Amino acid sequence: MTTMKEPDRPWIESYGSTIAAELPPRRHASLAELVHATSMAHAGRTAFTCVVPNGMNGSLSFARLGTLSDDFAAFLHHICELRQGARVAVQLPNGLAYPVAAFGVLKAGGVLVNTNPLYTPSEMIHQLADSGAEVLVICDMFADKLAEVIPQTSIRTVVLAGVPEFFPAIPETIVRGVQKVWSRTLPPVPPLKVPVLRLREALAKGRAAGVDTEALWKGLRPDDLALLQYTGGTTGVAKGAMLSHGNILANLDQVLAMGRARMSGRDCVLTALPLYHIFAFTVNLMAFYSAGARNILVPSPRPVQNIQRAIENYPISWVTGVNALFNGLMNEEWFSAFPPKHLVAAIAGGTALHRSVATRWTLMTGTPIAEGYGLTESAPLVSCNPLSDAARPGSIGIPVPGTDVALVDDEGAAVPQGEPGELIVKGPQVMQGYWKRPEDTAATIRNGWLFTGDVAVMEEGGFLRIVDRKKDIILVSGFNVYPNELEDCLAMLPEVLESVVVGVPDLATGEAVRAYVVPNPDAAGTLSREAIIAHCRKHLTGYKVPKSVIIRDELPKSPIGKILRKDLKAEVKAEFAGKT
Repeated sequence: MTTMKEPDRPWIESYGSTIAAELPPRRHASLAELVHATSMAHAGRTAFTCVVPNGMNGSLSFARLGTLSDDFAAFLHHICELRQGARVAVQLPNGLAYPVAAFGVLKAGGVLVNTNPLYTPSEMIHQLADSGAEVLVICDMFADKLAEVIPQTSIRTVVLAGVPEFFPAIPETIVRGVQKVWSRTLPPVPPLKVPVLRLREALAKGRAAGVDTEALWKGLRPDDLALLQYTGGTTGVAKGAMLSHGNILANLDQVLAMGRARMSGRDCVLTALPLYHIFAFTVNLMAFYSAGARNILVPSPRPVQNIQRAIENYPISWVTGVNALFNGLMNEEWFSAFPPKHLVAAIAGGTALHRSVATRWTLMTGTPIAEGYGLTESAPLVSCNPLSDAARPGSIGIPVPGTDVALVDDEGAAVPQGEPGELIVKGPQVMQGYWKRPEDTAATIRNGWLFTGDVAVMEEGGFLRIVDRKKDIILVSGFNVYPNELEDCLAMLPEVLESVVVGVPDLATGEAVRAYVVPNPDAAGTLSREAIIAHCRKHLTGYKVPKSVIIRDELPKSPIGKILRKDLKAEVKAEFAGKT
C-alpha cells in the first residue's frame, strides 16, 4: 500500500455545535480506575437491574458493585494467584454477575476474555486454549460442557454464577426452582480436577483476604492489554483482537461525544444485546456506566416478548440494538400500542439498519434512531449519525472525533470522491493487533491503517454509506451487485419481515442473485416468490433482480440477532458442490 496522506476531514463541518471536533484529555489511565471513580461518584444510585421474562429482578448500586468487584479482584489475585496480564474468561449472559466479574478482572490487572455462553465445547476449547485463560467464570446453566472442555485448556479454576445472582432471596429462590424443576436448565456439575466455586464463595474468599485492591490496578497504563475480544471467525478461525485500556477509554469518549447532548444523569438504557459482544460492552456497559446511567439487563432477548417487562416496568430512555431487534419490537402489539414514553433515542449497529425500519421506528416512537458502524478491531465505534436534524438515513454517519477514514482501491490508492472503495480507519480506538497472529495483524493493519474489508462511499459532508462487505459482493456478468442494496429494497415490502441476499454459481453469468426471505406472520403462506421478484424489478435494474427466491420461517442468526450470511453461503456451497 502507498503511504496515505492525512484526509481532509470533510466530516468536521457536520459535527455542528453539539459534537466537539477533538477528544478531551484522557481522564483515567485504565478502565479499572474509571470503574473505581464512577462507583464512588454515583455511590447511592442503581447501576444495574437484571429483569427476567416474568418481571422478577435484582439490582446493584454503584457502590455495591464497586465493593463486589473489589472482592473478585482480590480473589483472582490472592486465591488464584493471578498477576497483571493473566487472562480470565467470562462466559456469562446479561446479568448482575457479569459486571461484578468483568470489573473484577480489570481491577486485578487481568485481561478479560469475553466468551459467548452458547458456545459449543469445541468453540470453547479453541478460545480458552488460544487465549491461555487460567480462570473461567461460567453460567451454571452450561456446566455440563466443562468435563469435555477443561482438560483441553489451561483453566486452573472455575467459578459458577447463576442468572438470578444477587436477586433478593425470594425471587432468586423462585427463579432457581423454575430452572431446576420446570425448565430443567441447571445440569449437575461434573467432577473436575480443578477447583469449582460458586461466585458468592469466591467473593467471600476475596473479601477475607484483606487485599488492597487499589494497589492492583494503580500501575496500569493506557497501553496495557484490557480485552481479548474474539472475532466471529467469518473469515477463518476466530482471532482475539487485542484491545488496550487506552483503546476502550478513547472509544468511550467518542461514544459520549456523539450522544452527550441528549444524555442526562438519570438515563436508563435497555441492554438486550449481550455484554460479551463489543458493541454492548463499550456502549452499554462502559459508556453508560461512566455517565452514571442505569442499565436494565435482559439475560435472553429472544423471543422478543422476553423484553416486555423490562420496557414496561422501567423508564427506558435509550435502546441499543440491531436491525432485527428494532423490527421485532415494532411487530409486537404491546410495543406498538405503548412505545416507551421516556425514550430519548436509539443506537443501531452490528448490521445494516434498513431505511424502512428506521423510518417506522421514528414514526412509532417519535424519537431518532442513529445508525453507527464499527468493528471488534476498533473497540468498536468508527462512525455514527448525529442525533440531530443533520442525520442522514441510509448512511452510517460521520467518523467520530479523533478518527480518520479513507476509501481505497485494491492497490491501496485513494478513490475519487463519490466512488466506492474499501474503508480504512486510523484512530486511538484501533486494536494493537491479533493475539499471537502477527501475519493476520500485518494483513489487517498497514502503515497504521485498519483495513475493514467493507466497501463504502463518502458523500457530501463526510457522511459514509456502506455499499457492502468486500467479500459479499456478487459479480453478475461483470457487474457488482451489493446485497445490502437488495435487502433494503426487500424491506420496503410490508409482507417481508427480514431477508438476506447471497450469490450462487451460474453458468451463464458467473454468479446469480438469490434472496432468502422470511414473511411477516400475517403474510405467511400468502407472500409469493413472483410478488417479491416483481417488486424488485420495479425498483432495481435487471442484473440486480434475484434469479431465485427462497421463503423460510427463519434465518440463521448470531446471539445479537445479526443474520449469518456465512451460514447461508455454506448451504449454497454444499448445494452446488460438483455441479459447476
